[in-house]
Amino acid sequence: MNKRLFSALLIASISFSSLLSGCEQTQNPNVMLSEDQKDPIKELEMTSEVDRSQFKYKQTFYVPIYSDIYTDRDNRKVLLSATLSVRNTTLEKSLYINKIDYYDTKGAFVKSYLSKPIELPAMGTLNYIVEKEEDKGGSGANFIIEVEGVDETVTPVIEAVMIGNFSNKAFSFLTQGTPVKHGTK
Repeated sequence: MNKRLFSALLIASISFSSLLSGCEQTQNPNVMLSEDQKDPIKELEMTSEVDRSQFKYKQTFYVPIYSDIYTDRDNRKVLLSATLSVRNTTLEKSLYINKIDYYDTKGAFVKSYLSKPIELPAMGTLNYIVEKEEDKGGSGANFIIEVEGVDETVTPVIEAVMIGNFSNKAFSFLTQGTPVKHGTK
């Protein structure tokens, strides 16, 4: 084989390997599945300060997430993907989300999804995917979400949808956010 042909094959092989390794990298599904190919949380981050002194509504929600469940067959663990959905149900007012924190089964903090507060416009929805490979949460994972707004008409609907499959069966189920009751001192 002449040197020129060997060099060309070597370059083609390296290029093809680079292309394949680029395909193997997992992309954030929240970016891939968004309309603008941008992170939905980053898109909603507030760029200016809002006078919160007039806000009369503030609530913390607990949202159960199951990152895995056990089947009845050999107690086998099945990983699940989850979509967290926060919906502003008002026609005219923004909902402000200050915290989306993820905790594991033992109650240990795993990560915060927000670096800045976000503003969810009237009738807007934030959907955020927790991939099934993200198994740090365990079967008792949960989110703590803190929201606020001008008054109680901005009360959100917060849900999580989990999906998975085992053998040739697929399944899905829904959980709802529950307001956290704060004790009085």
